[in-house]
Amino acid sequence: MSREAFLAGFGAAILKLLFLTLRLKVDDQSGLLAGSRQGPVILCFWHNRILGVTFAYNSIYPIGRRGVTVLTSPSKDGEILARLVGAFRMEAVRGSSSRRGFQAQRELARIVRSGGDVAITPDGPRGPKYSLGPGVVQLSQSTGAPVLPMHATFSRCVRMKTWDGFIIPLPFSKVSVTIGFPVHIPETTSNEAFKVELTHLEDLLKHGAD
Repeated sequence: MSREAFLAGFGAAILKLLFLTLRLKVDDQSGLLAGSRQGPVILCFWHNRILGVTFAYNSIYPIGRRGVTVLTSPSKDGEILARLVGAFRMEAVRGSSSRRGFQAQRELARIVRSGGDVAITPDGPRGPKYSLGPGVVQLSQSTGAPVLPMHATFSRCVRMKTWDGFIIPLPFSKVSVTIGFPVHIPETTSNEAFKVELTHLEDLLKHGAD
């Protein structure tokens, strides 16, 4: 067994135990959980909220949907994350702005056009924190799929001393997850118009982030 496989398996086992103790509160403004949103969506949330969103996905993701594919880094850390999300019934596409970015974008677009949901942390894998990269906007424009901004807060948690202040909920704490109203991003014909859409989505994700 590789180091990555061992760490992913160990991490998944710990998380599943932790998730059994957590309480979940959801504010679904998008209609995703009610079944009123039929087409594919792009779930978008900050990197340091990964555990909160994963817990919510594991608890409430609608059975009738096509599943979620997560964008992870092509690095060794990304390999661990890809294997870890696999333990929670999620698929992974490997890529970042510096490696396999174009190929990953094409793979994600293919998944969305085939009806699958995708999840992106737009400030990952290395930041800067709470800074939105262009990929999520480009993906929405090329596929027509709306972006659902997501946010998670924790009643009790530990913040790691990492670039993003990665958040780990403490056992028996409450995780509050908001699935925001869908953002439909129109095609843009100039860099200025694209930046407006980018800034608007970034501001939505920053709202309530701490």
